[in-house]
This record gives sequence, structure tokens and C-alpha cells, in this order.
Amino acid sequence: MSLAVINYARAMGRWEPNANGRLVRAALELYVERGFEGTTVAEIAKRAGLSERTFFRHFADKREVLFWGSAALQELLVRTIAEAPASTAPIVVIGMAIEAAGVQFQEGREGARLRQTVIAANAELQERELIKLASLATAMDEALRQRGAREPGASLSAQAGIAVLKIAFEGWVNGSDELDLPTMIRDLFEDLKDVSAGR
Repeated sequence: MSLAVINYARAMGRWEPNANGRLVRAALELYVERGFEGTTVAEIAKRAGLSERTFFRHFADKREVLFWGSAALQELLVRTIAEAPASTAPIVVIGMAIEAAGVQFQEGREGARLRQTVIAANAELQERELIKLASLATAMDEALRQRGAREPGASLSAQAGIAVLKIAFEGWVNGSDELDLPTMIRDLFEDLKDVSAGR
């Protein structure tokens, strides 16, 4: 896949804001062009028009460029669960949280597609993605239990939510531009209800 290369160094000075976004975009472009293993931090920084030192102020290593939003995503999921009405069933609460995540993702479809292309081409990154999803499931399970949900219901709901997110996200990044991720998530939760009811 070839991408139009944005010359960040020429277009923006080092002092300009959004270094994080510039580094992420530059890294994704280079990972797609040269592969994850074939890209260095120095090349990412140069493409973004920034120094290596600036890169390391934002990211621990080149892998973390792909996963830097995990903490914010987890915070969103946990907060949505905590703020749901007390009488709401665990699986419905998880549906609300996963849909909230879908709303966030919807804004960044092109970046999500690039990211997914890079991860799909690298076994180490696929493993890291699975670890991230497992961490999100654990956090949601804990958030449900803090609301009083019992086991195994809390764990089942959290794991089901991650499965829905994974299936919806893959369909969304690989599908047409008209697809709406929050709607896909809602539809999959409805499908899950039908399966549970034996329909």
C-alpha cells in the first residue's frame, strides 16, 4: 500500500503544537511503507519534523506509538460503567461502555485502518494487541464488580463486550466508509441477545 507522504519537516516548525499527533501519523505512514521492523525512531522523528528526544518524551519506544491511547480508552470504559444507572444489567452496562468507545474511534477511521494494517503484519504487535484487550476486559470486570455485579456474570459480560468490540472494529476498519462503528456495536449486542435467547 502506498501513501502520500506529508512533509512535516517543511510544513511545520519544531515548536508547533500536536507533536504527539505528528509522530503517530509519521510512524503509521512509515510502518505501512517500510514495515514495523524496518522503521527506526530516528526516521519517525525526521518524518514528523521533530527530534528523537521529542519522540521519547511522548513514547517509550516505537511499539507504543500504536498503543498510546490504551489508558484513555480504559478510563472511558470504566467511567461509563461507573456512571450507568444502578439498576442496569451488567451486559447492558458493558454495551453502553463499548458503544462509548465506538463513538471515540469513529472520528479516527483512517488512522485506525493504518494501525490495523501494521498490527496484522506483525506477530509481536498482534500479541501486544491481545494483551491490551485482556487488560480492558479485566478493568471492565473490576468496574462491574465495584457496582455489585457477581461472578461469573461480571467476567462473562466483560469478555462478551471485548468480543463485540473486536468483531465490530474489524468489520468497521475493513468495510465501507459509510459504516458507523457505534451502530455496528449496538447491532452486535442485539445479535448476542438473540443468540443467548436461542433465536
